[in-house]
Amino acid sequence: MAAAPAAETLDGHKDRFDLGVFVDDLALDEEVTSVRCFIVASDDESLEGLQQELDNCKNDQEVANILANGIKLREYTKGVENNIRQIELDSIQDYIKESENLVSLHDQIRDCDNILSQMETVLTGFQTEIGSISSEIKVLQEKSMDMGLKLKNRKAAESKLSKFVEDIIVPPRMIDIIVDGEVNDEYMKTLETLSKKIKFIDADPMVKSSKALKDVQPEVERLRQKAVSKIFEFVIQKFYALRKPKTNIQILQQSVLLKYKYTIIFLKEHAKEIYAEVRAAYIDTMNKVLSAHFRAYIQALEKLQMDIATSTDLLGVETRSTGFIFSIGKEPLKTRPSVFALGERINILKEIDQPALIPHIAEAKSQKYSYEVLFRSLQKLLIDTATSEYLFTDDFFGEESIFHDIFAGPIQVVDEHFNAVLLNCYDAIGIMLMIRIIHQHQLIMFKRRIPCLDSYLDKVNMSLWPRFKMVFDLHLNSLRNANIKTLWEDDVHPHYVTRRYAEFTASLAHLNVEHGDGQLDLNLERLRMAIEDLLVKLAKMFAKPKLQTIFLINNYDLTISILKEAGTEGGKAQQHFEEVLKSNIAIYVEELLLEQFSSLIKFVKSRPADETATNSEKASIAEVEPLVKDFASRYKAAIELMHYDVITSFSNFLCGMEILRATLAQLLLYYTRLTECVKRINGGSALNKDLVSISSILFEIKKYSRTF
Repeated sequence: MAAAPAAETLDGHKDRFDLGVFVDDLALDEEVTSVRCFIVASDDESLEGLQQELDNCKNDQEVANILANGIKLREYTKGVENNIRQIELDSIQDYIKESENLVSLHDQIRDCDNILSQMETVLTGFQTEIGSISSEIKVLQEKSMDMGLKLKNRKAAESKLSKFVEDIIVPPRMIDIIVDGEVNDEYMKTLETLSKKIKFIDADPMVKSSKALKDVQPEVERLRQKAVSKIFEFVIQKFYALRKPKTNIQILQQSVLLKYKYTIIFLKEHAKEIYAEVRAAYIDTMNKVLSAHFRAYIQALEKLQMDIATSTDLLGVETRSTGFIFSIGKEPLKTRPSVFALGERINILKEIDQPALIPHIAEAKSQKYSYEVLFRSLQKLLIDTATSEYLFTDDFFGEESIFHDIFAGPIQVVDEHFNAVLLNCYDAIGIMLMIRIIHQHQLIMFKRRIPCLDSYLDKVNMSLWPRFKMVFDLHLNSLRNANIKTLWEDDVHPHYVTRRYAEFTASLAHLNVEHGDGQLDLNLERLRMAIEDLLVKLAKMFAKPKLQTIFLINNYDLTISILKEAGTEGGKAQQHFEEVLKSNIAIYVEELLLEQFSSLIKFVKSRPADETATNSEKASIAEVEPLVKDFASRYKAAIELMHYDVITSFSNFLCGMEILRATLAQLLLYYTRLTECVKRINGGSALNKDLVSISSILFEIKKYSRTF
């Protein structure tokens, strides 16, 4: 039905496209095809899986609605097909309405196709031309890379060739400076350039095979020889300048020689034989110069030396035994405390970093010094000179071994002097001070990080200790083997040997405080035992035991006082002497009281101190009455006598006061026991009128304690 109008419409347009006929035919074909497909599907479709499909349809809402309305599926399907057919016809009508637009679109597409065909032709031509250009670019790129490689190779060749020419060529200016120029900063720079050329010629095997070397090498060799000759003369001349009197060697080394340090490097690299001669010349020069300087300095120091002790200046030697001949021009040993006392000599350890003495200034002031002062000055000069020379030789020559060759002479000069002095040195305190000085100098060199004198300082230290031990043993043996008869003096005051010992011990103990040398402590203990034995022997020379005790107390007290004053806290020696002093004071107190109140003391000691006495042990009035009356009649005079005895026997005020207090306290104790004994006697109250009150006795004690 729809096909007829379409055909009529298109009859008048035979020359145009029969779009309606085409659409009708197309729809008819589709319907036939659908029917055929349905038949084929009905014939070929398998019923397998039908149950699964039915199960799936149960949950389909559309199917559920159809079944709910009671509509048959076939009718429903037919209705759907009619609807589809109607929609299809409506769609065909829409296409017919737009036929002109579709024809126009077809024409436009055909025109575009023609244009695109032309563009394809043009682009194909462009593609062909671009391919040709790409080939040409590739060729140009290959040529460019080839040219770049050639340029790189030429530049490398040019660089090596220019460096070769620069390294091998000898400029006229260099020849002029090396041959005719003065040795100065410019000469040093030229010398470095010459050294590089020589190393270049010797190091590169390709250079040796080059023809240019045959022309240049003779000239370079002549320049080397000329430079070596001129350097040798210049350096030797500077070395000889070191030998001139009053030359400041360190200034010349730092301001002149180090400035031309490269000359030595050049000789070491290019003229080893000449370098060996220069090295030997410097060693010989400095060895002689420094040896002469130290020899002159030592001679000047010897004029400043003050003798402290000789072989007879020992602890146990009697002052008169040295004789008249040996005492001429020398103070008596008794009046020379510096032999055994440290005193201000300790200050030398505080001046360890001070500059060395200037002999002519000290000599002009007529000053004299103990040897440890001169020793410090000499060793200070040695370590400072050695430090300067060690640093210079290491910088200038680049060798540490050269220092030992140079200082072999100066050290030998110092050793000869030191060994000669040490051989005749009997000053134990001076030797110990020198040991401490060497220790301080070792610390200084360690802080400087200069090891060049380690072996020397160790050697000096090892020389000092045996000598100290030998001198110390002389003092020890002088006490052990002392002549008691010649040393003894009928005087209970401290013996001069005791003062010597105390000062000597305090000095060595003070020098050992920071070092804690166990061997020295052991030797001091041996010395203490020796002096104690000697004092006991001297005490026995007194006839009365009381005088023996007073003598020991005075000597022990003096020893303790000196040890305390030295600030060494005494140590074991002080503790020991305090113990023996205490025991001897107790003995003296008993002896002094026995002289005045022997009967009273014997009575009190024979009676028990408590009230447990039996009747047979109790005293009678007849026994006690004489004692009570005797004490009352003369206790004041007895205290006066004891006071006088104490002040005349003991030279130390503090010690005497303590002894008097101990004596009076012991007397009060004895009398108190006597009064208690009286109280226990039947009828003892009859003696109360004769008993002296304790307050009266205390009054007398206080009176004498104040006036002592």
